[in-house]
Amino acid sequence: MELDLESIAEATSGAIGALVSTTVLYPLDTCKTKYQAEVRAKHQQKYRNISDVLWEAISTRQVFSLYQGLGTKNLQSYISQFIYFYGYGFFKRLYLKKSGNTNIGAKANLLVAAAAGACTVIVIQPLDTASSKMQTSEFGKAEGLWRTLSKSTWREAFDGLGISLLLTANPSIQLKQRLLKGKLGSKTGKASSPEALSAFSAFMLGAVSKCVATILTYPAIRCKVMIQAADSDEFGKSEADKKSQKTISGALFAIWKREGPLGFFKGLQAQIVKTVLSSALHLMIKEKITRTTWILLIALKRYVFVTPVRLKST
Repeated sequence: MELDLESIAEATSGAIGALVSTTVLYPLDTCKTKYQAEVRAKHQQKYRNISDVLWEAISTRQVFSLYQGLGTKNLQSYISQFIYFYGYGFFKRLYLKKSGNTNIGAKANLLVAAAAGACTVIVIQPLDTASSKMQTSEFGKAEGLWRTLSKSTWREAFDGLGISLLLTANPSIQLKQRLLKGKLGSKTGKASSPEALSAFSAFMLGAVSKCVATILTYPAIRCKVMIQAADSDEFGKSEADKKSQKTISGALFAIWKREGPLGFFKGLQAQIVKTVLSSALHLMIKEKITRTTWILLIALKRYVFVTPVRLKST
């Protein structure tokens, strides 16, 4: 029963942290996504920088459209984080139980994280595609979740799945393990609820690990946005060009042809700012909520399993 409680505590706190961070940073995410999705030659670009996206929303009186697709994105974030943290906790404890080890090694930890990430990506990919289409639609013209999904085939709903699977590796898990190992090493023979990082440690952990991961994987991130983006209304663009851009090779070729090598890193600064802030905020909230959630679940466990026994004895 302890295994389930720990997994549920991790999953719940992770999901709540994702929900808060996604909502707070959503306007920045929308501007970033629309900027990344545009692939044009320099003299034809609609958005010269990310601030142009914000100015378009303001000048057209569509400021609230910066939140288009927020409900879908929050649903995606909540489900994905719950599945990931529950899956990670479950696979980790299953590994420890089967192997008989007291600690999980770096290689095993990476495999556990990859397994949890892969399961998560496969489940929430249609929501991820739908939210990207909503964000990249023209301001004020985004459609709802059901209509967006119903207009797409099953294959289109899983656009970008291959790249999403490649992006499941998360270095913050490895860094967190090292920090926790240092903390646990300074304590002996004390059983308690899951160790919680300090707010400062969680912030630095999220900032450093996510920044490094973003730089290394950014070309793949941008290709994924292009593949999942709403169909462009760019004049003179044939249907064949639109379809070819929905593949990894087509997206890579389009970036190289129209924007050159630097195009693979277009929007990198905005991605880093959004990713670092989101990760840091998410981890800080999660690490603090975990302790409270753990206490509440322990109290619930005692109430559910102890109270009936007392009633029978009377």
